Order: sequence, then structure tokens, then C-alpha cells
Amino acid sequence: MNRILVVAEHAGGKLNAAVAKCVACAVSIPDADVTVAVLAADGAEAAASAAGIKGVARVLLVQNPANEPALAAILAPQLAKLAEGHDVVLGPSTTFGKDLMPRVAALLGAPQLSDIMAAESATRFRRPVYAGNAIATVELPAGKPVVATVRVASFQPAPGGGSAAVEKRAVDVALPKHTRFVSVSAARTDRPDLQTAARVISGGRALGSAENFKLIQGLADKLGAAIGASRAAVDAGYAPNELQVGQTGKIIAPELYVAIGISGAIQHLTGIKDARTIVAINKDSEAPIFEVADIGLVGDLFSLVPEIEKLL
Repeated sequence: MNRILVVAEHAGGKLNAAVAKCVACAVSIPDADVTVAVLAADGAEAAASAAGIKGVARVLLVQNPANEPALAAILAPQLAKLAEGHDVVLGPSTTFGKDLMPRVAALLGAPQLSDIMAAESATRFRRPVYAGNAIATVELPAGKPVVATVRVASFQPAPGGGSAAVEKRAVDVALPKHTRFVSVSAARTDRPDLQTAARVISGGRALGSAENFKLIQGLADKLGAAIGASRAAVDAGYAPNELQVGQTGKIIAPELYVAIGISGAIQHLTGIKDARTIVAINKDSEAPIFEVADIGLVGDLFSLVPEIEKLL
């Protein structure tokens, strides 16, 4: 039996949607026995949600006031202790997971694999390389746990209907004192989370300014969509960097992706390749985005976007 430990990302008592996708990856490993670890100050609600994911055998709840807010330096020693006896430790390829999992691997003296998109066994995985233009199969040595981040865009979330037991655990490890929380600056919005949204509307450099970038907000409101941006738009200051979609931004897999004024550079296409339906609006009929788009509209975005919005 392969013992798999999945670390739960959560905020405000709610599980991040990426957790169910990590579980889907975990259960795809042959003969998997899946445990979810919830580390929090008060994680009862998140633990109950994790217990309801189908395929989860048990949930380990570690409650410690030091776990709020979630700092990788504080969580990593606890997670490394919980990982003892496990064959694979998985976290999401979100900002949270990318910050945390390398620390866990270092503490365990174990290999760390990033952005896995398929699992063939507890030691053999596939991951994209060269901006997603090739897929590498990686075989890791047995004997130490494999620590990995899961490319959540490559997995459908595991369904609900589970009934795992929640076990409270006390982890006796020394927590570092060299890291302390100062503050967090994050944009507050009522829109869906970009990385897990079913619909995403993204704007590119062709919008021309930060003021013009607001043009896509009305369409996003009509569709109940999250807003994204190309790297060029972010670099030009039209949108904050947390909205960047692409190889150096967020990798997403929405049901609907609408690219407005985005040419389709390879690094951007890497971030949207798993989207179910891609719609592109661009005045350049030769733009690379049309090579991957399911629906393409060639024309002036400043005319087309308001017209589409009126029709919705």
C-alpha cells in the first residue's frame, strides 16, 4: 500500500478547491491510502470539508495558534513530522504549495518534484517541460518520501460523498523563531478566485491602458467570471501581478476562457492549455492565440466587447 499525505490549503475555514484536485492526483496512484493534513489555529470546518472528499481515508487535524496566519516556515516542520511513514507528500501548485513544499522536502532530505500532471506510481510521475511543449516522465528513487506539487489544472476535483474520520494530532516539533508575520497586502474582490474559477476573462496589452482594462469588467460581471491578464498587460501596469495568467503567472483550467486583446505568446498559452473552451478576440487575424482558440473573433475589441456585453 502506498501511503499518500495531502496538505490542505485553506483560508477562513474554507478549503481551497485545489485540495480536491490534489486528492484526485493522490487516488490515481496505484494502491493509494490517502490522508489529508489540515494545519490551522482552528481547522474544524476545513477538516470536515476535507473528510467529505471521496477517496480520503482519514484527516489529520493539527490545531496550533502558531498556524494562523499560514507561514511556510511554521507549517513545514509540522508537516515533515506528519509525513513520517508516508511514501508521497502532495501539495497544490499554488503560491501556498510552491512556498511550502520545498521546505518540507529539505527537512525530510527528500526529492521535490514540481507541477506533476500525472502519476504512474508512487515514484514515477509526468510533468510538463519547455513551457508545456514536452512532457517529461520522472522516476524517483525509492526509500525516501516523494514531495511534490500538483499541477491542479491537469486534474478534475475528486467528488464529494466521502466520510473519512477526523483525527486530532499534536505535533511535537520546535518551530522556528526567525520568521514572523508582519502584514499581508492582497486585493479584495467579490469575483471568483482566478485559479479555480469556471470562467475567466483576460485582457492584454491591446487594451492600451489601465483605464481601458476596466472595459472587460462588465463582461466578467455578466458571466460571473474571474479576471486575468497577460504578462504584457501586467508589465505595462494595466493590471496587478496577481492577475497574471501564464507560465510565470497562474496556470488555470476554466470551463471558459476569453482572451481579449491577447496575441498568444507561448508563455501565456502554457497557462491556458487545459481550458475547456477558449474564445479569442483580436484585430490581428494572424495572432497565435487563434491557433488554440475554439472560437475566434477578428475585429476591434473596443467595439466587439460592448456589443457582446449588450447581448448577454
